[in-house]
Amino acid sequence: MRILCLGSMNLDYVYGVQDFVKAGETVSALSRDVCCGGKGLNQSIALSKAGAPVWHAGLLGEDGAPLRAVLEENGVSTGLVREVPGPSSHTVIQVDRNGRNCILFYAHDGLRITDAYLDEIFSRFGEGDALLLQNELDNAAGAMRRAKARGMKVVLNPSPADESLLPLPLELVDCFVLNEHEGAFLTGEEDVSRVLDALHAKFPGAMLVLTLGEKGSVCLADGVRVEQGIFPVRAVDTTAAGDTFTGFFLAALLAGKSVPDCLRRAAMASSIAVSRSGAAPSIPGLDEVERALAAGKA
Repeated sequence: MRILCLGSMNLDYVYGVQDFVKAGETVSALSRDVCCGGKGLNQSIALSKAGAPVWHAGLLGEDGAPLRAVLEENGVSTGLVREVPGPSSHTVIQVDRNGRNCILFYAHDGLRITDAYLDEIFSRFGEGDALLLQNELDNAAGAMRRAKARGMKVVLNPSPADESLLPLPLELVDCFVLNEHEGAFLTGEEDVSRVLDALHAKFPGAMLVLTLGEKGSVCLADGVRVEQGIFPVRAVDTTAAGDTFTGFFLAALLAGKSVPDCLRRAAMASSIAVSRSGAAPSIPGLDEVERALAAGKA
């Protein structure tokens, strides 16, 4: 099985701050780094580092050479990545003293995903392959329909969760990987303890993987519920934690691992990632994750 990740690639401008900037406030940043990021890029790298064969698709601006390079350096196939005039998408990220982050994202109109580009991408994939999507690019509906028409599995990480999710043909999704806030948005359920059941009622045929922060994660598939705790670490930067979890869970699942094993690998990988600075650079390799699991600590 091959994995096609259609997703964003951003230049991340990361500022360390004591506390997040408030309305009307000016503060001095403690540090500044420019990194390669984007949920799509991060998840492609996580998949590759977890041992999965992954092809990335998406659009870069004229300044996007570092983004293509970091994908290739981490074993991701970039033959479907295309360059367009203008700048690449970028983010401004604040990381506070507790490792929490807030993110401002920008992409210009030239980075829109066209039907012609989707036709080109999906002509290379078919029965038995998988599509991984997030909610940072447009035309996700077109991608989902093309994937299903070609017999592919559709995996959705509905992040960020906003109104653009609601018109999507979510009934086509085979597996949702999402956090409690995204689950609450999709279900309208405010009680976190009820989100998973509400998701199952809405998407009864889908595998549901719900991350719960410090409470760990839970998967519901084929009527079986599996829970996984976290591996505690001191959080330095949570920027790529969810992306790392998604990549490692999906890679293990498509490799035929059991759901409990998939959750353990994903939990350990994300714990290691949050103990380091940056997005893509924080993602561990499979060997490191397996050694940490064998030792029983992150």
